Amino acid sequence: MPNRADITPVPLHLVEEDLPQAARRFGDSFRRTGFALVEGHGIPGPVIDAASAAAKAFFALPDDVKRRYHLPGGAGQRGYTPFGIETAKGATQSDLKEFWHVGRDLPEGHRLQPVMAPNIWPDDVLPAFHPALQALFAAFETAGQRVLKAIAVHLGQPADFFEGPVRDGNSILRLLHYPPVLADAPETSAIRAGAHEDINVITLLLGAEEAGLELLSRQGEWLSVPAPPGSLVVNVGDMLARQTGGQLPSTTHRVVNPTPERQHLPRYSMPYFLHFRPDWLIEPFVPNPDMPPIAANEYLLQRLAEIRLA
Repeated sequence: MPNRADITPVPLHLVEEDLPQAARRFGDSFRRTGFALVEGHGIPGPVIDAASAAAKAFFALPDDVKRRYHLPGGAGQRGYTPFGIETAKGATQSDLKEFWHVGRDLPEGHRLQPVMAPNIWPDDVLPAFHPALQALFAAFETAGQRVLKAIAVHLGQPADFFEGPVRDGNSILRLLHYPPVLADAPETSAIRAGAHEDINVITLLLGAEEAGLELLSRQGEWLSVPAPPGSLVVNVGDMLARQTGGQLPSTTHRVVNPTPERQHLPRYSMPYFLHFRPDWLIEPFVPNPDMPPIAANEYLLQRLAEIRLA
């Protein structure tokens, strides 16, 4: 087993009670590891439980039923993405996972509709799926905006700096299913999620209690990410790294296959990828010749192509 990353939990209520302290503690954790651990994230337990049950019910459906909600040509941004598609940049084998994506519901006629596709819902087979995931999406957004206040202050920006850039953001809630790793499966180098950096601003992750999530330290060592029950794991994405001119670097991470005694168990998790709105110009606070200004949607499409979704 790898060593554990040294990540001290930060209570999210500090954002309202002592914002400078919250900014220091989140900033220190992100600068050292690219990750933070949140206590008291405020996402209601019943909301989490309902979304988790909906996810497990969907992934338990027959393969031909699940594939009815796969949208070819949609870059995996809405609905179902089967096994064997998403592949970490530079990897030769696809990840051992399937997933479902929920995006933002936009009102009819919204100016961003041309670049933000409508959601797909399995209402005909799982009527409880739609409301459960909408509720979790909203709760994640609230928690993410609280974390962004602390990040803004840490970076010397107004506390509300990120409110405009993420309003109507192209954020994604992902439901992930990693199936059991069969003992008699053919030998392969594929793992549950290959080494990668996230594309977005910040990622908020529920369901990391089942071991496997690892980060690559600044010293080049793979470390397990601690995730006590009830906690929320947060990490910096490449859009935020770019916005900060590299002041807050995104960190390479992966999900490794389980130990032999746990190979028979599936792994489920629910990450929320918080994004800028598509037309936001990502222009670094600190000029960096390696990070020229680029619109968020253009950057997203470039990165989706790298992981074989677009």
